[in-house]
Amino acid sequence: MNSTHLPINPDGLYKIPGFNHAMVSQGGKTIYIAGQAAYDEQMNLIGAGDYHLQTSQALLNIATVVTAAGGQPSDIVSSVLYVKGLSSADAAKNIMQAMAVALNGKPFPAHAFSIVGVETLADPRILIEITAVAVIN
Repeated sequence: MNSTHLPINPDGLYKIPGFNHAMVSQGGKTIYIAGQAAYDEQMNLIGAGDYHLQTSQALLNIATVVTAAGGQPSDIVSSVLYVKGLSSADAAKNIMQAMAVALNGKPFPAHAFSIVGVETLADPRILIEITAVAVIN
């Protein structure tokens, strides 16, 4: 965990790995990361029809953006996952499993996030798009 970010998980609320109810940041530079989908650098879609593969690629793209801005994945303090077909039985399960191994077999750092079901995204093949906020010193 980044020492400038303090997770808040109050007693009386549920606890799940990879999720914090809130994050308090004492960093100095805020990075707002645009929605990232499962595209590679040639804009080929990775993992058509596969929530796990698309989530993994989107998180790798977020890690690439935050690194390019001078941070690291542990500087992510919040994100919103927009998921097409969230009501399907495997969607949330596959997304959470992907988050647990997204960074070359290591978990994406815990942060405050929301998962929102949507009817469609900009490209009809996209199953998940993720926006994020990072704070660095």
